Parts: sequence; C-alpha cells; structure tokens
Amino acid sequence: MNLIEFLETVGKLKTIPRSGWVEAGIQRPESVADHIFRTSIICMLYSNLEGLDELKALRMALIHDLPEAITGDLTPLKKTRGNRNEENRAMNQILSLIPEEQRKEYLAIWNEYECGETREAKAVRQIDKLEMALQAKEYERARLTTQELARFMDSAEKVMEWSQLKRLLSYIQGDHLR
Repeated sequence: MNLIEFLETVGKLKTIPRSGWVEAGIQRPESVADHIFRTSIICMLYSNLEGLDELKALRMALIHDLPEAITGDLTPLKKTRGNRNEENRAMNQILSLIPEEQRKEYLAIWNEYECGETREAKAVRQIDKLEMALQAKEYERARLTTQELARFMDSAEKVMEWSQLKRLLSYIQGDHLR
C-alpha cells in the first residue's frame, strides 16, 4: 500500500485534458478532474432528490474516470475491447496502492458503474453525459471553437432515460442558461 503514490496518480487527472474538447479545437479544455468534479456535484444533488444511494453514486462519480490517470482520456469512438482491458488493468494498478478493504469496495463500485445495471450506475452514466453536454454548451456560448458541438449533445441525448435528466438536458440544449 502506498497512499502518497495513489494520491499522486489521482492528481494526474488534473493535468489530462478531455480528448473530445481537444479534438473540437478547444485551446485550454477542462481536465478529466474538472469533469469529475462537476459530475460529482450533479450526482450529489440528483441522488438526494431521487432517493438514490447518495454515497454510492458519489463514489461512482469520483472514480468513474480514474483509470484515465494511466490510460489517458479516450473518446467513445476510440474505446475498444482492448482499451476496456487496459482500463481494467489501470484501475487495478491504481487501487493496488490503497488498503485492501477500500480496494475491494471501490473496485466493486467501479465494476457496478461499468455494468450500468443498478439505479445508481444508470444515474451516474447519464449524469456523466449531462455534464458533458453542459460543458459543450458553455464552450459554444464562450465561442471557444468554430466547430459544431452538436455531436456532444447528441451523445448525451442517446443515453438519457430518466425524465428529470431529460428535462435538464432539454434545458441545456435550449440554451436557457444565464
């Protein structure tokens, strides 16, 4: 166990830019850690409002992109079965640095997220995309790219299942912000 190495590894997420934004021509895009932060805040609020297991949802949100500290951020189009295996190895490598009890608990939560079958996992997966859509809208409003960012909205729309989250996405798409 090496907690300092774990924290240093997790800290790398602060310097890894989100690949989709780089591809879209954003000069200084948000980092993976930036994305995780707001995704977690949305999860906290939504879990509480919807009676989900708030702690589980928050943990999922906080660790859902943790392997990217090793693998880097991969856009959905670049993810393959090989990448999934690489992500699994990276997650195991990162979690090997913490005490066994937490390692087992966090790995179970991450696997639950990856399977996407529980209410919390479904919520976090949708919120992950909702946060991305909100970021796309903010980049559009700030005119930080000349590229069309509709593909990010379309990607979010495809995974939205729950009415409350669909309404939030609709609000974002309608640009009723500010």
